[in-house]
Amino acid sequence: MQDFMNQFQVDDPFFNRYLSLVKDVVIPYQEKVLKDEINVSEKSRAINNFELAAEKLTTGECSQEYYGMVFQDSDVAKWIEAVAYSLNAFPDKELETRCDTIIDLIGRAQWEDGYLNTYFTVKEPERRWTNLEEAHELYCAGHMMEAAVAYSEVTGKRKLLNIMCKMADHIYQHFIIDRAEGYPGHPEVELALIRMYEATSNENYKTLAMNFIDKRGADPGYYEKEKLRDDWAVRGVRNPPNLEYLLANEPVRDQKKAIGHAVRAVYLYSGMADVARHSNDATLKDACKTLWSSIVNQRMYVTGSIGSAYEGEAFTKDYHLPNDTAYSETCAAVGLIYLARRMLELWPSSEYADVMERALYNGVLPGMSLDGTKFFYVNPLEVTPGISGEAVTHKHALPERPNWFACACCPPNVARLIPSIGRYAWGQKRNTVYTHLFVGGTLDLTSSLRGKITLHSSLPYEGRVDYHFKPEEKTMSVNMAIRKPYWSEKMAVTLNNQKVDYQLEQGYAYISGAFSEEDVLAIIFDMDIRTVFANTKISSDSQKMVVQRGPLIYCAEGVDNDDDVLSLTIKKDGSKSVSWSGLLGGMAMIQCDGVRKELALDLYSFEGPEEKDTQINYIPYFMWANRGLNEMRVWIPYV
Repeated sequence: MQDFMNQFQVDDPFFNRYLSLVKDVVIPYQEKVLKDEINVSEKSRAINNFELAAEKLTTGECSQEYYGMVFQDSDVAKWIEAVAYSLNAFPDKELETRCDTIIDLIGRAQWEDGYLNTYFTVKEPERRWTNLEEAHELYCAGHMMEAAVAYSEVTGKRKLLNIMCKMADHIYQHFIIDRAEGYPGHPEVELALIRMYEATSNENYKTLAMNFIDKRGADPGYYEKEKLRDDWAVRGVRNPPNLEYLLANEPVRDQKKAIGHAVRAVYLYSGMADVARHSNDATLKDACKTLWSSIVNQRMYVTGSIGSAYEGEAFTKDYHLPNDTAYSETCAAVGLIYLARRMLELWPSSEYADVMERALYNGVLPGMSLDGTKFFYVNPLEVTPGISGEAVTHKHALPERPNWFACACCPPNVARLIPSIGRYAWGQKRNTVYTHLFVGGTLDLTSSLRGKITLHSSLPYEGRVDYHFKPEEKTMSVNMAIRKPYWSEKMAVTLNNQKVDYQLEQGYAYISGAFSEEDVLAIIFDMDIRTVFANTKISSDSQKMVVQRGPLIYCAEGVDNDDDVLSLTIKKDGSKSVSWSGLLGGMAMIQCDGVRKELALDLYSFEGPEEKDTQINYIPYFMWANRGLNEMRVWIPYV
């Protein structure tokens, strides 16, 4: 299925704001953080580490110590990728020049043999490739490869791509030619190598990706052998390997449950799907489908976020989805979107696009404040000030977004995803054009279908999208495959105001025609307020429900509910209405009939609290925590 990154120009009332925010605020802000030009809660020194590495390779000495996490390089890589996608929408020579300067610095930090990693160059040059379990060398390389491909595709400049080809060749030499054992502790390079292969047609990169997929878990004792050879640890003592955490307890084709570190998992599964697509490996495809099912049917939050435990940032057990201690890392939601898009390339089914949409609106967008300068690493579904972020069991579940992190993987991940929305909105197989996400803009199909398609979208707050066509000649023949979202009970299709009958196939309405400039294909979605109930095996959600409208999950925040949402109960069969509000830049709020229970004075009592009718005010979940410290709940008890 074709990638439309460079062929789709977004023009969407909702996403235009986000693309402009990334361009005007997020990218400059993160650049200043990476260069340590502004004061934030945690220093970065990421650019400085590249300067130190270049200094070390030039003079043999370093004037300062390396600073930060072992994977600090990846923050710079993701920022460059964000810049590339932003430049695609908003050409900016000044920004491009600043990025080129950083790329020049990266080139100076590369060893003659192609190796690139500032941590090992500055701190541990003799220990390259000796600790694949912990040291993130391949992870950092993967992110820089992704940045290199994106920057080359958008700008036409190949310097970073050439740098990373040299690094990929070095990795190929080490692991394939020299037959070094091992595979990355933190998957990511697998999917990146396939992107490199697609950009360069170098078969070695595909071979290398396949090698890491096939080796993983084939020798579960590999990391223990690595530790016995050299028990040097990145931080403190090197503990016995946790194979489930590392997704290495068995070969990937035998894995049945989504386990371990959630981000590592979805990056790995994305790489598996890429390799399966290029190799047509049926067993690997089946493994991807099995692991996908494990995530979305037993281990995913209603928001599309994943990873329920702080310990290991990990999946735990089926139906264990606590709300107030949810980990739900922003990066994990980003990774789930990557996986969903790759599953669509294997099987064009709406179940994958539905999850992609769910995770985008409700798992990724909450990870950044509306002003673009604060970020969530963890996205809880329930917050109580004084407990959240403070109690020892809730330290990770912060009630307000910080302006940076010591482990800053999430902010640049959001920055690179949002402006690359075109990669996820559309797909094409031969003359069939798929609408996966209803993002407004113009898709240029001149090279394949001799025309353009413009989509006007009113989502996520209203339920109409219109397709307009601009053929090179009189008409353009195209088979439109339009997703029927899971949240829309009814979907009406009209062509020039005349009803069009359609049949669904794998959740897509297929509508064929020879369309002219005068034609308007309109889709009307059902935007009724829906109430969502959890599987009874999810103990945290027992006798509770969620309010949803369109693709948006809603939450109740204290500031809209007399500073107290914990005492609220929603009336299951009560009235529910929508109102338009100018709050937080404008949104559709939801009001529901509910009951408020009187605050109890005693810790326990033989008499229940008094109850009085009230109205519960809901806002979209992605907007929460933009108005100070508040209680917040997604799942609310019902009567």
